[in-house]
Amino acid sequence: MMTPAEKIRRLRPHDLATMQQWAATEGWNPGHADGTIFSTTDPEGFWGLFDKKGLVATLSLVTYSADFAFIGFYICRPDRRGQGLGLRLWNSVLEDAVAQTIGLDGVVDQQENYAKSGFVLAHRNIRMAGILPTPSDVTPSDVTPPDDLYELQIGDIAVVDAYEQSLHLFGESRLSFLKGWIGSEKHTALALYGPMGLRGYGVIRPCLDGHKIGPLFAENEADAHCLFQALLARRENSQDRPVYLDIPEPNTAAAGLAAHYGMTAVFETARMYRGPDPKLDLDRIFGITSFELG
Repeated sequence: MMTPAEKIRRLRPHDLATMQQWAATEGWNPGHADGTIFSTTDPEGFWGLFDKKGLVATLSLVTYSADFAFIGFYICRPDRRGQGLGLRLWNSVLEDAVAQTIGLDGVVDQQENYAKSGFVLAHRNIRMAGILPTPSDVTPSDVTPPDDLYELQIGDIAVVDAYEQSLHLFGESRLSFLKGWIGSEKHTALALYGPMGLRGYGVIRPCLDGHKIGPLFAENEADAHCLFQALLARRENSQDRPVYLDIPEPNTAAAGLAAHYGMTAVFETARMYRGPDPKLDLDRIFGITSFELG
């Protein structure tokens, strides 16, 4: 039981800033615009447990629809770890969850604990990283010509959302999220033309350390190379900083792409679901969007 001095409530803007700071301290390397975009996606989806000193533990449960939600930001303040407070917050938030399927990207060695709450392993995601050269130095001969590329705009989000849903690239429609992810002035979103308006797209964003590319969705490895290189070329004065790409382990072509650029594994997560597995088309997913929101 919690003491009278401890309570659970939704996070307010200044609490969200603290949550982002904790994520940075944990080495999660958040993007510069992540906090604003994440909170706008589901303003009611961020929770905290508080004591007399302030925020103790955080957890997000971002609900996309009655069918799908995603858990992230499960962090406890270091001085209160090992006291069961994070678990209390976890149980409280999950108790009121209504989504038929809930996903998470959790620390691998916590799989057994997540399983106790009904989560089942789907696959692993591997974070790849590398200090990458300019694209002109690493171009495979079979990459799609650059004139097949175009830059996504806010007006394209309905097309992007339809593309993701028709090819099972995400567990649910996410128009609100895409509005921020594609529309952020800090992000660059590029796509390849296709029958549905596009046949693949990717986003690169600046983080506390270097850049992350995600999502990276493509029909094949050649298209993924084309998008990857074009996104690399949009970096500004940061060629000496790392680039990160989170790949689903079952996609061997994604692993091949990362290996081609000399990227190495630095971290991994267990993608788990409680409820029906959305059965994403992992062969088209060369980079997931984020470990926090799926």
